[in-house]
Amino acid sequence: MSEAAQDARWRFPQPYDARGAAMALLAVIVLVVTGARVDMDRMLAETGKALIAAAGAPVDSQVARGLSSVGRQFLPLQISERTEVGRIEGFDPERLPPFSRIETVETDIQVMDPATLRPRTVHERKTYLVQPVGYLVHVALKLVETLEIALWGAVLAVIVGLPLGLAGARNLTPHPLARAAARGLVSLLRAVPELISALLLVLAYGFGPIAGVLALGLHAAGFLGKFFAEEIENADPKPQEALQAIGANRLKVFRYAILPQVAPQYVAYVLYILDRNVRMATVIGLVGAGGIGQELKGRYDMYDYGHVGTILVAVFLLVIALDVASARLRRRWL
Repeated sequence: MSEAAQDARWRFPQPYDARGAAMALLAVIVLVVTGARVDMDRMLAETGKALIAAAGAPVDSQVARGLSSVGRQFLPLQISERTEVGRIEGFDPERLPPFSRIETVETDIQVMDPATLRPRTVHERKTYLVQPVGYLVHVALKLVETLEIALWGAVLAVIVGLPLGLAGARNLTPHPLARAAARGLVSLLRAVPELISALLLVLAYGFGPIAGVLALGLHAAGFLGKFFAEEIENADPKPQEALQAIGANRLKVFRYAILPQVAPQYVAYVLYILDRNVRMATVIGLVGAGGIGQELKGRYDMYDYGHVGTILVAVFLLVIALDVASARLRRRWL
């Protein structure tokens, strides 16, 4: 082989050709145009001023002032619960909840005298049931409900998504109409966001966890149906051909030739959906679909920002705990 031929053989291709450069230039133009339309330049400028102000420079930053104001309103975190005794049905002062106490508050308030139409001072006395960690317990119970909604949403997603994945796989469902119907339904479920479906399901089922479970389950079923079908189609065809050669039907081919190959990925997908459902269960709770999100929306509307801060910290800790647990499960099972 000549030296020129060897040079041509060992020449590395250029990282970018004319077509690649044109595509990169087009992408830059699209980013510049769309960035201007969504105020990315103002976002960068305001964020820069906020960082400079946080470093101690005398710069007036709207972002820094806003974040500082929000942070001050969220603190101190609220962990106790104060409930007026008169609003507690069947209150028995002899049978108080654990670690709780009764507190009496006396105040002077100004009221309008209906006879003279002048303000007068009235001495008011109210009795409260004070639970030192009552709100913390309430938030914990709401987090448990959020986990239950996420769990049942994942179960519903598997129940609906697995048959759709089997029907949408080309090597298991050769009929094009059945395959197209399954893939179309999967696309439809995936196209409707959980928040939109939760709004409609709240109208149908009322406020509570039912709407949350259905919204999360149906949307996640669209993702699982797509993932399951793609894993089935990408499985090694040789074990399938061997079983088909001895007369095995499609169900047995899936059970003995495909499932052992795709099971680890199926477990990973389900764990991802469960992890995602916990986060989305907080969001759909804002429209009344149960869980901690519903409590967050109610406290925010009442300007109870100390309670809102407690909820946000609790959700943050829950997400971290789930990430750790999910990582351990993946290492053990996968």
